[in-house]
Amino acid sequence: MRAIILTVAIFYHCAKDNDSQDCIDELKISNTVCIEIYDPVCGCNNKTYSNDCYANANGITYYTKGECKVN
Repeated sequence: MRAIILTVAIFYHCAKDNDSQDCIDELKISNTVCIEIYDPVCGCNNKTYSNDCYANANGITYYTKGECKVN
């Protein structure tokens, strides 16, 4: 039983690391000029961006509408 729990814990940790690595696509980072309208999005890196243009310009691969929650 301990082996199963340990295996699941290791798998979860590795999957979480892969998600964070896939969060930013360095090939999509650009110097795009973005409009200054505040329509916040929360990036997969748990950073709030002013709008989706800024998130995309920073190479963020996925985000949700609204500011990131502070824990």
